Amino acid sequence: MLFIQCLSDQSDLNPLDDILLTLPDSLQSLIDQSQHEIQILYTKIDRDEHDIPHLTSYFKNYDNEHYFYPASTVKMPVAFLALQRINQLRETDSRINRNTRLKIDSVRPPQSPAHIDSASFSNFPNVATYTEKVFSVSDNDAYNRLYEFLGQDYINEELRNKGIFKNSRISTRVGISGFDTESNKYTNPVQLLIDDEVVYAQGEYYALYSDFPKLKNDYKGQGYFDSDLDSVIYEPFDMSQKNFINLIDLEASLRRIIFPELFDETELFNLSTDQYQFLYDIMPKTPLEFEFNRGHEDEYYDSYVKFFYNGDNKDPIPDNINIYNKVGWAYGTLTDCAYIVDIENGVEFFLSATILINENRIFNDGIYEYEELGLPFLSNLGKAVYQYELKRKRKYLPSLSKFK
Repeated sequence: MLFIQCLSDQSDLNPLDDILLTLPDSLQSLIDQSQHEIQILYTKIDRDEHDIPHLTSYFKNYDNEHYFYPASTVKMPVAFLALQRINQLRETDSRINRNTRLKIDSVRPPQSPAHIDSASFSNFPNVATYTEKVFSVSDNDAYNRLYEFLGQDYINEELRNKGIFKNSRISTRVGISGFDTESNKYTNPVQLLIDDEVVYAQGEYYALYSDFPKLKNDYKGQGYFDSDLDSVIYEPFDMSQKNFINLIDLEASLRRIIFPELFDETELFNLSTDQYQFLYDIMPKTPLEFEFNRGHEDEYYDSYVKFFYNGDNKDPIPDNINIYNKVGWAYGTLTDCAYIVDIENGVEFFLSATILINENRIFNDGIYEYEELGLPFLSNLGKAVYQYELKRKRKYLPSLSKFK
């Protein structure tokens, strides 16, 4: 069974207090400034003599009811669920797998079809390629297609039933215009095909679940840019109907992939051994290790979607460090949730953090201080925790065999 000890950020035993003191003064000063809404969750991992991991979590400024925009981090549990759904559908036809052709149609605006995907070896969309695109470059369309494949009710009910979501919600597509709260409830008709034979079909679906918990601070800033009016509306930006995942729920989904042995079967994603290995293979890869991202060397560098290590520069990530993670950035909010492992030195830990960088307090204007403040904060935080872990004494070193 999972052993988790959670210590408050007031505890004298909280190593984050000392770790944060190693950050540059200009970045330390951001932590207690309420407008930056910084939250940090660091989970220490200690192995016993049987190599079983024991987890201890530490927090800074954590509040699971304080709303922040999760952006692309929602793509991680949705990708896990899409692989699970494929495994469930195999019970109806054993030929179905993650590479099976996925055909998405549309029946109402602003829906759009997806019949072709040039990134796929078959030239057809499939769950495997969409999952690879989600983790390699945080592709919005790939997530939206997986959202349409699953439907809003399936996503939220499954994550709640597994004990992952407490007060979190996934209720919208991302990075696409035209969809409002109501139209996001509708998901497109979907088919799975093998050699032009339809082996699975689902019609348009309308989500019925709407009992999402109320959150604090989901109206933000002093104004927002309305593209339809081509002007700034000087009133708080309403985020009350947008996606939300608190840091504990976000890390909970990743923990189930990294350490499935710590959970009851009912709490796990229903994945095969092969599906787990697929995720272990693709999640730590850098963008240009995927064939379909070649030719974009100027745009995609090692830390493009890995903020906690060199997130503020384009230097290569050392070969001995693997990062299994998902980042999000939008509306001035940067978030990363990661399991970081140093194969060479036997270091492993979870780290999740979020920061809001929006100095003018105007949302949707595209003016955010990501490069100046946000990415330097997360990158320095990740390296500071790594340096602490590198020096921390362990009674038993982890084998890390499945991550090599």
